[in-house]
Amino acid sequence: MASGERGGTRADQWREQREREDRGARVAALFFVVAIVAAFGLMFVYVAGGQTQLEGLLLFIAFGAVGTGLGVWGKKVVGPKIVVEERYPMRSSDQSRDAFEAAYEESLGEAVVGGRRRFLLRLLAGAGASLGLALLVPLRSLGPGPGGDMFVTEWQDGRRLVDASGNPIRPEQMSADEVRTVFPEGAEGDAKAQALLIGTRPDQLDRDALPRETVDDLVCYSKICTHAGCPVGLYRASVGELICPCHQSTFDVNRAAIVVSGPAGRGLPQLPLGVDDAGYLVATGDFSEPVGPSFWNMTHDVQAEDVT
Repeated sequence: MASGERGGTRADQWREQREREDRGARVAALFFVVAIVAAFGLMFVYVAGGQTQLEGLLLFIAFGAVGTGLGVWGKKVVGPKIVVEERYPMRSSDQSRDAFEAAYEESLGEAVVGGRRRFLLRLLAGAGASLGLALLVPLRSLGPGPGGDMFVTEWQDGRRLVDASGNPIRPEQMSADEVRTVFPEGAEGDAKAQALLIGTRPDQLDRDALPRETVDDLVCYSKICTHAGCPVGLYRASVGELICPCHQSTFDVNRAAIVVSGPAGRGLPQLPLGVDDAGYLVATGDFSEPVGPSFWNMTHDVQAEDVT
């Protein structure tokens, strides 16, 4: 600022500049405080039960206040970028230098530049921390992780196959083209473990294609479609195909229930079968792969190795 452009002494000019910066600092501090209050308000609303519109408004206020505070701080307090321009030495007179030093010394007792900056930095850190905490709160909504439960079902070695009423099944009770929904004994109605026991036509079952063992011409697959988790309930016996009625995914029963057509990304997991000492059908282990649709539609080859 060139001398003489404004009235008053240099001390007055310094004082006016400090007052402008102080006003800017107070406005920036006010916005940071608003951001902190809005962030804590967001946490309170969420913990109290949540209200989507109010949470969105508080989040908008918190982010907006931080941005506005930073803008005011940069424009009113920090000021424009200092540019140093090379020029010839232009030494002031000794009288002017002495007057400037006196004015500067006089103003030092009133200016607390470092304290103001630290104050704003602390408020800014507080606003950032409180807003970060508010954004972490929704993590509570994620709930506990599924762990390994998604990879296993109630089927175990020696567990009998029973119908929905709990009645065990003998191999000779099944005929060709017959389909029954079966569950592990003691877990009737279990949605994840439900399976389809199918009597295939003689000499049509491709045993080499099956990943797990079976009994006679019987084969058993998960009833949960690998596309969207719908129950695979339609059986076209003439061609040995299971069809999901919801999205038309079709599986070849005689060839390990591989996908023939439709949106499913993998075949139906097979349940290995055996017969216990009493002559009833039992499982000899869990399904060949995790049941249902999920991320293992893309990685099921690796998951199948882990399961088997």
